[in-house]
Amino acid sequence: MTHSILISGASIAGNTAAFWLSRLGHDVTVVERAPEFRDGGQNIDVRGVGREVLRRMNLEQAALDHGTGEEGTTWVDEKGEVVAEFATDDIEGDGPTAEMEILRGDLARLLYEPAGERATFRFGETIERIDDDAESAIVTFSGGATERYDLVIVAEGVGSKTRDRVFPGENDPRWMDLTIAYFTIPRAPDDNRMWRWYNATCGRSISLRPDNHGTTRANLTIQKAPEGEQEWDAERQKAYLRDRFADAGWQAERVLRGMEDTQDFYFDVLRQVRMKRWSKGRVVLTGDAAWCATPLDGIGTTLAITGAYVLAGELHRGGDITSALQRYEATMRPMVEDGQGVPKIAPRLMHPRSRLGIHLLHGALDVASKPLVRDTAARLFAGQPKSPDLSAYPAFSQVME
Repeated sequence: MTHSILISGASIAGNTAAFWLSRLGHDVTVVERAPEFRDGGQNIDVRGVGREVLRRMNLEQAALDHGTGEEGTTWVDEKGEVVAEFATDDIEGDGPTAEMEILRGDLARLLYEPAGERATFRFGETIERIDDDAESAIVTFSGGATERYDLVIVAEGVGSKTRDRVFPGENDPRWMDLTIAYFTIPRAPDDNRMWRWYNATCGRSISLRPDNHGTTRANLTIQKAPEGEQEWDAERQKAYLRDRFADAGWQAERVLRGMEDTQDFYFDVLRQVRMKRWSKGRVVLTGDAAWCATPLDGIGTTLAITGAYVLAGELHRGGDITSALQRYEATMRPMVEDGQGVPKIAPRLMHPRSRLGIHLLHGALDVASKPLVRDTAARLFAGQPKSPDLSAYPAFSQVME
């Protein structure tokens, strides 16, 4: 049976779901609040089972070809001298830097373009209301139109307004005590192909990462309890960062200067989305709207791709929609819970508050980067979450023919 399906969100999870569901014969519409497709964004990686999904979409090699070119991860001191290094060529498998490192916008576009061959995309539109009369979901859009769908998939971000309307009060977020700002700055002659991580006192860090667009991706991080900073406007957030990082050292002055003119400033206080259920009637959550695990786990993109694929697969297996949604949740829940298991002490350990703490961290990282233990340490950074058995969806390899 084919269904009329609405997807809200045109990023990784939403585009993956649109790709598969439209190829499986469903009538798919995607709405996205942005006025046009959103390129840009920071480094993300795809690992393990997520790469298998891309392989089944015939997109794995394209994603590798569009990679950032990052060649590993280094921790540096105030002079920029390397104190520990994990180079991808020296590691068996993925470490802090994965083999598939790609910008969010580049991967989203690789998914969007083939999805758009069959699915309908409507930009500059949002869901204002969803009513469920058991036979269909009645959706009212921001433009005033009302339409009926067999299923609504909410593939929005961590702060999903649609999720909060349909599941009011059901998200019990887990705050990770880490504030991060991401943005793009001009590339400097001494920027290399490594992810460079610098620790300053008071729980601060600066990261610089290469991209494949001739610029550098920067982030500023502060380890602290949340105080509502994510609700401030961008100018107040930037002023806050200028004040907190003015004396941070290393390349803080350059990064703060680049922050003033950047076109893609993004600021967030990290929190996990914790939902006891992902579906209600004819509405289902996927991606960050359902289970945001934060960048700390390193598998957010893998979860988004895998979750959307499993959701499409369970709908394709047949039966009523309710049963399919229950199977989807049963399949994905172990991987999500495993991925969300990063201890809250981890950000504190990686963001020491004193010079002695930084010295101890650098010493530990130096030991971990030595050849005898490097692969084991790298696997700890990469994580090994439980993965669903994709053999349950054998027909997917045939829909490309």
